[in-house]
Amino acid sequence: MDGIHDLGGKQGYGPVDVDDGGSPFHHDWEGREWGIAQCARTPGITIDWWRHCRELIVPEDYLARPYFDSWAQTDFATYIEAGWITLAEVDAGRSLDSADARPEPPPALTFEQVLDEDRAHAHRFDAETDTPPKFDVGQKVRTLAHGHAGHTRLPQYARNHVGIVHALHGAHVFPDLSAQGREIHQHCYSIEFSAAELWPEAKGSRDKVFLDLWEAYLGEV
Repeated sequence: MDGIHDLGGKQGYGPVDVDDGGSPFHHDWEGREWGIAQCARTPGITIDWWRHCRELIVPEDYLARPYFDSWAQTDFATYIEAGWITLAEVDAGRSLDSADARPEPPPALTFEQVLDEDRAHAHRFDAETDTPPKFDVGQKVRTLAHGHAGHTRLPQYARNHVGIVHALHGAHVFPDLSAQGREIHQHCYSIEFSAAELWPEAKGSRDKVFLDLWEAYLGEV
């Protein structure tokens, strides 16, 4: 969907600070939020549905929150929807169940055990398909001109532009439908754009931009 989260290519939001010292977290709570997000696998909540929920945050709220704070906000929303917690518990900052009703917490895991758990429960997003790809390497394609109300991985700055198929990655889960609870696989391509094609002010530049885009986003030229 089109929203404030899609800032690629937009002006007026200041420079991007790329000199942050290399640390992924600026505060201890950010690391804890990242860890909770990795461990709390909510049944029925796909990464694409989670992203769609995050995209629903209103602009003035989205822009005012630190990055991992919007993660926490989205986690709370999906946990409440799944019935894991209630809004009253979020307000209180603790469980409102009686101690007797709570299950025993699982034992703490070492970092290596967490990695082993991840490997054991890893979910593949690619799949074999009998449907041949619609486009070939080296072929020119044009991206869709418009988005839609749901989740999409086609950024606004890359819409209605001509690129060249650089590589074919095989069939992967199509995020637009995954956000609706439908696991459909589509061919995914690496599309090469010239910088001047995306941004006219880059005329004369030799820079290239490569985007991995699903087949439904592409049309023939």
